[in-house]
Formats: sequence, C-alpha cells, structure tokens
Amino acid sequence: MKLLMIDDDSAQIARLGAEIGNEWPQTDVVRYSPSKRGPLPKGFLAQGFSAVLLCEAWPGGDGLDWLYDLVARPGFAPVIFVVDRVDGPAGLAARDAGAFAVFGTQRFNEDRLIKAVTEAAALQRQSLATWHKSLAALDAQNFAGAHLRRYRRIEHLAKGSVSDLFLAESEAAGSLVVLKVTRAVRKDSGVDQSMQRFLQEFEIVKDVRHANVVRIYDLGITDDHLYIVMEYFARGDLRKRMSQGLTTRECLLYARDLALALQAIHRAGILHRDLKPGNVMLRDDGSVALIDFGLAKAQALELEITDSGLIFGTPHYMSPEQGHGKPIDERSDLYSLGVILYEMVAGSKPYDADNPMAILYCHAKSPIPRLPADRAAVQPVVDALLAKSAADRPASGAAAASLIEVVLESLPDAAHVA
Repeated sequence: MKLLMIDDDSAQIARLGAEIGNEWPQTDVVRYSPSKRGPLPKGFLAQGFSAVLLCEAWPGGDGLDWLYDLVARPGFAPVIFVVDRVDGPAGLAARDAGAFAVFGTQRFNEDRLIKAVTEAAALQRQSLATWHKSLAALDAQNFAGAHLRRYRRIEHLAKGSVSDLFLAESEAAGSLVVLKVTRAVRKDSGVDQSMQRFLQEFEIVKDVRHANVVRIYDLGITDDHLYIVMEYFARGDLRKRMSQGLTTRECLLYARDLALALQAIHRAGILHRDLKPGNVMLRDDGSVALIDFGLAKAQALELEITDSGLIFGTPHYMSPEQGHGKPIDERSDLYSLGVILYEMVAGSKPYDADNPMAILYCHAKSPIPRLPADRAAVQPVVDALLAKSAADRPASGAAAASLIEVVLESLPDAAHVA
C-alpha cells in the first residue's frame, strides 16, 4: 500500500496516517505540501500510488480546484476527498466532480476511512493491470526503442548524438523522473566510446549521497539499450531562476550549497569540469542540485575518456588552466563556481567576447571585474574563486563554503531584499 496525501495540516496528516498505519503497518504514506510545492506536474497520474487523499483547503489553495484537474487526467489514481463535513458544500461538490470517495473528519469514522482506502486500492490495482495489457501502455513504455515496463513516457525532452532524454512517470518511485537512453553500441575494437561515457556518468555519481547532487535511481539495459533514471526538476535550472532576479543573500546561499556539493563529489574523486547555470537545477523546496556528469572525470576509475590536452566544457565558465588544456584539479571547478556567483550577483558574465578563444584569453589574462557598489560585499569571494592561479583559490569546496558563510553572516538585514 502506498498513499499520496495532499495536505498542509500536520495534525490531520498524522491522524489519518496513524489510522491507516494501524490497519496496514507497512503502508508508505507520502506527504505532498500543496502550498510549498505548488500544483502536481502535468502528466503525473499517481500510478505508483494505491490512492490519493486530497484535503479540502489550505492557506492560499482550494482542494476542489485540484480535484477538478486531477480527475480530468485519464488514468489518474482514485482520489479520496477529505473534508470537514461530508454533507457540506465542499463534500457534495466533490462527489459531483468525480471524487472516488468523500471522507469527513468532523465525525471521524475509522472504518469508513479504511473501507474507502481498501476499495480505492482495489480499483487502482485493476485499472493498472488493464492498462498494462493495452496498446496504449505498449506505446507509452517505448523509449527510443527500449521497452521499459516500469515507466510511462510523458514527453521526449531532447535528442542528442549519443542519447535521448525523456520525462516519465515511475510506478516504483511514485514520481516523475528523467530517463536518459542510449543504444548499447559495440565496435570491433570493443565498447563504443559514447557508451563508455554513458556508463561512466552512472558510475561516477551512483555512490554520491548529498542533498545538492542529483539523485540517480537506476541503471539498466534492455532491448540493446542502456538507460539511466534520475531525479526530475520541475522548477528548471538556475539560469531560469537567475532571470527572475536574486537577492544578494540568495546568490550566496546558492553558491554555498554548490560549494558543498563540489566538496562531496571531489571527496569521491570526481571533477565535474562543466559547472554552469544550466547544470544546476532547482527542487520544489528551492534547494539546488548539481547535475550532468557527462564530462566529469573520476580519478578512481581506470577508464580515461578524454585525452590529455583536449578541451571539454563551456568557455564562459572555464578556468584558465582548463581553457588552455592544462592539468586541472578541484580548484578548476571552484573557478567555475566563481563565474556563476559573479553572474548571479552582477547579472552578466565576468567575461564576454566575439569567439570562444577570446573568452578563454580573458579568463587567463583580463583583470577580475568589479561588482556593483551595492553588492561589493561579495567581491572578496569572487576574487578568491576567480584567481588566475589555482594556488590562489580556496583549496576545497568546504573552504569556499566557509568564505561564503563569512559574507553571509556580515550581511545586514536589508540584504534580504537587496
């Protein structure tokens, strides 16, 4: 039994969860805070849940509006609408809207709750079993030629030279995920290099557990295809967030969390080598997560993908040593973090030019630009991270995070809105 509970009332969630837990001790009750996380993503059908319990209202939200949306999604899990009074206006409207059942909390009846959940779960099992046998399921489980029964395709996000990217729903996880799929190509000389990169990306991050690093759920092979299943970020990337404007404090908080993420991957022997706003994603709770390890280098792996002297990455965010094909270490990623921090605070990149080589030259030779006067408090951190010589930069992500913390603590209260 797995239930999705959409509610902001902690006491009510605890009471409902306790009654359900008494009946089914192994039940997994997943709370979804509508006021904090916003609407459920389009395309999400809660197929990984036995039923959905949706509350009547919360601060700034109306459960009935959500109910109309959810029951209009073909294949959405049965919705049990939780109201104060079953015979009140909201309860009657919920029945008309198509709720599977309406449960009243004013006259709390444990048997009615258990009965509603039991019947909803039975219907969901039957509906899923029928769907899995349909032609629609056969089509929805096709990911660029790979048939993945545990996932339902929602959208083809991107097609690259090596892999395809899909938005999908995972029944096992009960959430939307991103699927990265590539053909398992082999050459006479062995495994294709693009396939090696694909496998290395999984090997690099599968054992890293950090709040600010993307979660990798699964790696598999089927129908001559390899696939990686990873976390989905409905709020998009940091560049999108930057376009909306950031306070000085927000810039520093994002930079600090990224520094700690770098500390985690560096401790695991990983260099990212392509840190940029497009590779930093935002979760529903506003926290950031580092993604895309396709160009990363794991020092502990025997497989060496790139040759010495070759330049990989994005010129605007490259350290002087990376841009000139020289050996790099953790401090190169910290330089890229400095570029991101400058861009967040100033609203523009520190260096720009007509062509990539000119940009790389600026990183190596041009003075570190100055921030606007009203944000000059951040300049010491930018200077440290953008030092031309790696020896002059912080020695680690943890050291960079400490520098940022010092500035955060020195900001006056007005900086919250500056």
